[in-house]
Amino acid sequence: MNILVTGGSSGLGKAITQKLAEEKSNRVYFTYNKSEKSAKEISAHYANITEIKCDFCNKGDVKLLIDTIKQLDLDVLINNAYAYTPFAHFQKTASDKFLTSFQNNILPTIEITQATIDDFRKKKQGKIITVLTSHLLNVPPTGSAIYVANKAYLEKLTKVWASENVKYNI
Repeated sequence: MNILVTGGSSGLGKAITQKLAEEKSNRVYFTYNKSEKSAKEISAHYANITEIKCDFCNKGDVKLLIDTIKQLDLDVLINNAYAYTPFAHFQKTASDKFLTSFQNNILPTIEITQATIDDFRKKKQGKIITVLTSHLLNVPPTGSAIYVANKAYLEKLTKVWASENVKYNI
């Protein structure tokens, strides 16, 4: 399978990338931003992995990734990347911080997923996995309003993607 993991060079994304790469028949692509050293180490360790530099806060990087997606013949997209959002109490968070975080996290995920769905529909199959957070089920930690709101948005959007594309085996 050809798999793209966004945010695949650190934390949970790194663990996902490495686990998928253990299956030699998988071709795993992953994005990284600030973790270049980790990305290079992962790529050096597995012959079936390719790292792709992509800063979700940079529209040019996202466009390049979308153009690259069309060449990868993906079977699976794992939406994991999330640009850091500083924790702050809700009442102390300026509303523009919500907008900026939405632009840096949600919009790139939407654009990448749309490009992937276009390819999946042509193939009449594909899988999309969106990494969320347990904070959607439990009491979220103090100061996590922006993060949890973004993840909730992605949760609902993922359900829309599923319902609109089930007839295409996605």
